[in-house]
Amino acid sequence: MTLEQIALLASRVIEDAGIEPTAVDGIITTRIAESTKFVPSTIVEYLGLPVNYAEFVDLGGANATAGVWRAAAAIELGLCSAVLVVIPGAAESLPTPTRRPAAPTSYFGASSAEFGSPQAEFEIPYGLIGQNVPYAQIARRYGDAYGYDSYALAKIAADQRTNACATPDAVFFGKKITVEDVLASPIIADPIHMLEVVMPCQGGAGVLVVNRELAAQSKHRPAWVTGFGERVTNKSLAYAKDLLVTPMEAAAQRAFAMANIGPGEVDLVSLYDCYTITVLMTLEDAGFCPRGEGARFVREHDLTFRGDFPLNTAGGQLSFGQAGAAGGMHHVCDAVRQIMGRAGDAQLKQCATAFVSGNGGIMSEQIALILQGER
Repeated sequence: MTLEQIALLASRVIEDAGIEPTAVDGIITTRIAESTKFVPSTIVEYLGLPVNYAEFVDLGGANATAGVWRAAAAIELGLCSAVLVVIPGAAESLPTPTRRPAAPTSYFGASSAEFGSPQAEFEIPYGLIGQNVPYAQIARRYGDAYGYDSYALAKIAADQRTNACATPDAVFFGKKITVEDVLASPIIADPIHMLEVVMPCQGGAGVLVVNRELAAQSKHRPAWVTGFGERVTNKSLAYAKDLLVTPMEAAAQRAFAMANIGPGEVDLVSLYDCYTITVLMTLEDAGFCPRGEGARFVREHDLTFRGDFPLNTAGGQLSFGQAGAAGGMHHVCDAVRQIMGRAGDAQLKQCATAFVSGNGGIMSEQIALILQGER
């Protein structure tokens, strides 16, 4: 994302919140097209908004959830009053100079092709590359341990597509699919089908995290950050201690304990969904069902906005779209809109508590958020 796009996104976020731009005194962001260093200062200089708190996060798909809890913590410590959390989208479609073309780093996903990295020497030459292959390895390992229910995994994608069909901004708005459609789509990396993989798109996303005084001035019902947890364990799948235990287990336990609630008190789950297996394992490790019973849980529940266990009510990244690292912010926005009562046709009858997950790398950087309305 470019500085101009960041400025447009920031102005829309601040306008939507209904507070004065000069109230913003903190910023959290990640990579932008114009600079690889001093990114927060580059942005605040462009926006003309000097801040008391600035941070750059580098946790991939967990950037958004990481930014939200860091903003809340900074406000709680009294460092600032209003933190703009803006996450740029994918940069692949941006023009690049012909005399100095950009390195094709996106080909390698979470792996590093830089000289001297363990991935460049021991993994990339042997095909452990990108995202599809390692996530398929996780899915195969899960299947070996608990059985792989292709129907249940496909149901996740189909139910989320139903949600996208009630969300006009979704990439797949109006394009319904069935479980059979998912299972009939091409295998990308065994056992993952094409319709079980995120849909890349362009864009960005952001939120404004403010203190109680500024929240009272906002035009909308606030969503309070009442709990969070973070766990980062490794980078490469080759160094994961156990493919069947994700960092979400520890992150979710901390978030629920902080909020003083349990999984049974959640009205909405908005889970990072780069692949359907990610959703299934997050349901288990976050405590919504026992490990190994995610498929049964999915089969027994309606995951649509009309159902008994609403999940990714705006469509998730599988059907709303994944704008690069901003895809993680989609889940924050999904939950916040539901709590505010601004989800349109996909609005739940009741949404006072939401669980949001962030996932970076190969199930290796995970964050849990608890967001709640006024209690």
